Amino acid sequence: MSHPFEGLPTTPTAEELVDKAFSRASRAGGAKDGNEAQQSMLMTASNIASDNMENVVTAWPTIDDLDPFYIELADAVIGEAYPADNDPGIDALKQHLAEVSWAADKVVEIRQEYESRVARGDIDTARKLRKQAFARIADVVEEVEDNLAAISTAHNALKDIPDIRPDEPAIVVAGYPNVGKSSFVNRVTRADNEIASYPFTTTQIRVGHFEDQRIRYQLVDTPGLLDRPPEDRNEIESQAVSALEHLADAVLVFVDPSGECGYPLADQLELRNDIEARFDVPVLTIANKSDLSTDVEADHYMSVTEDDNVDGVLQAAIDAVGYEIELPFDE
Repeated sequence: MSHPFEGLPTTPTAEELVDKAFSRASRAGGAKDGNEAQQSMLMTASNIASDNMENVVTAWPTIDDLDPFYIELADAVIGEAYPADNDPGIDALKQHLAEVSWAADKVVEIRQEYESRVARGDIDTARKLRKQAFARIADVVEEVEDNLAAISTAHNALKDIPDIRPDEPAIVVAGYPNVGKSSFVNRVTRADNEIASYPFTTTQIRVGHFEDQRIRYQLVDTPGLLDRPPEDRNEIESQAVSALEHLADAVLVFVDPSGECGYPLADQLELRNDIEARFDVPVLTIANKSDLSTDVEADHYMSVTEDDNVDGVLQAAIDAVGYEIELPFDE
C-alpha cells in the first residue's frame, strides 16, 4: 500500500495536448477522403483533447474522501507549492481540477456543434468548419494552460510525501534537536525497515517501523516541526503539525536533563507542555541520557547510548497506544 498521491500520471502541458490532438487528427484524416476525412479529423482531435484532460482530473483521488491526515498534509504541501495563489492549498488544487474538467466538457460541446455541419457541407465548407472547430478547441485547451501547470506542480510536490498509513498505529517522536530521537528510532526499528527521509515543506519526516504481537507500528520522527517552540514555526509547518495530530496515537517527548543537547531544560519542558496541550492522545515524557543525569520529572528514564531501558520505553509507548486488532467474529 502506498500514499494516495503516488502513481499519478504526468500532467501534459496545453501545448503537448494540442500537438497530440491535431497530429493524431491529421493521421486519421489522411486515411479517408472528402467530408469523411474532415469528420474523422474533428472526432479524433476532440476525443484526444477531451479524454486527456478528463484523465488528468479522474487520476486524482477524491480529496474529501481521504483520511484527514492526508488532507491536512496535502493542504500544507500544496500551500507551499502555490505561494502566489490567493487561496493556496488544497482548495486551489480543486479549483484547477474543476477548470480542466470544464475544458474537457467544452471540447465535446464544440465537436457536437460542428459535426453535423461538417457532414452536410460541401468539401470546402467542411474543411473551413473543421478548421474553425480546431481553432476553438485549441483556444479552450490554452485557456486552462495555467491550471494544467498548477496541477503538475501539485503532483510534483505531493509524489514524495511520506508513505504513512493512517490505519496503522503511529507513535510520534518529538523534542529538541540532539536529545536522542533519531538514535532511539534507529535502535528500535528493524534493519530491513530503514528510516526513510522525505522532502516535507522545509524539513523532513522520517518513518520507521517495528512489529509487536503481529501489529505493525509506525515511529514518526519530525525534525523541523516538533523540535522547536510553536512561535518559531511558519504557517505551513504549523499546518503540518495539525496533520500529525490526526495521525498520532501516542507521542513520546524526549528531554535531555543533562543539557548536553545545547538547549535549556526549561525550554525543553515548555515544548513538552505545548505538545501535551495540543495532542489529544497520551503524551509521555522520556528523559534520555539517564547515564548523565536524571534531574527531571519524567514518565520514563533511559539511555539509548548505554542501551538502558530502551525496550521499556518502547513497551510503554505500545501500552499507551493500546491498539487491538479487530477480529472477525461469527454472529
